[in-house]
Amino acid sequence: MLDAKVTRALNQVARDLGHARELDEVLNTIVASVVQSLPEIDHAGISVTHRDGRIETKVWTDDLVTDLDQLQYDLDEGPCVDAMNTAIPGDIVRVDDARHEQRWPVYIPRAVQAGLRSQLGLRLYTEAETVGGLNLYSTSTDAISHDTELLAEMFATHAALALGRVRTETNFISAMGTRALIGQATGIVMERYDLDAERAFDYLVRVSQTSNTKMRDVAAQLVAERQLPQQS
Repeated sequence: MLDAKVTRALNQVARDLGHARELDEVLNTIVASVVQSLPEIDHAGISVTHRDGRIETKVWTDDLVTDLDQLQYDLDEGPCVDAMNTAIPGDIVRVDDARHEQRWPVYIPRAVQAGLRSQLGLRLYTEAETVGGLNLYSTSTDAISHDTELLAEMFATHAALALGRVRTETNFISAMGTRALIGQATGIVMERYDLDAERAFDYLVRVSQTSNTKMRDVAAQLVAERQLPQQS
């Protein structure tokens, strides 16, 4: 059963999501709530994945999180990295009694030296893709309980919803911008070659195909050329 502190924390996160708060604000609420409401967890952070493969720590409760997160990124090993790796089965990677952990021979000794005793890495994903990871560190217990793991999954779900919403909005804005740009380029072609809208659009399609250039880039070039100052 959820205790009152956890329930309040989850409700606050849900309210932040419902009121369309800024992403960093929602994610900061999540990591702060995790540490405040789950006694076995002392440090928390959220990583985000980028299209180019980079991983970045988006929010964190303290420097231990950024230090251990970055160590895992640099080494390309550790629970944080494995949790976000879709080639590895499971959505949760856990470490109990870190001093005796053997899976990450370079990361673990350094993490233990920094005070790590146990750790959870939870994959954050939408229906379409992995969007990041919830990284939870304990410097006070050698074993994170099953109940804490279940509660951590609830916080992870909220974090994934927040990240997924922002990515959807970003993709929508990008698509709308591309649409407007192609519309401008179509208008330029109509005027330049005295074509109707359909034939002007077909012209842009042919240029894109024959030059092996994305339609958006063809349109951007036309618009940029139109905006260049005329030579006197």
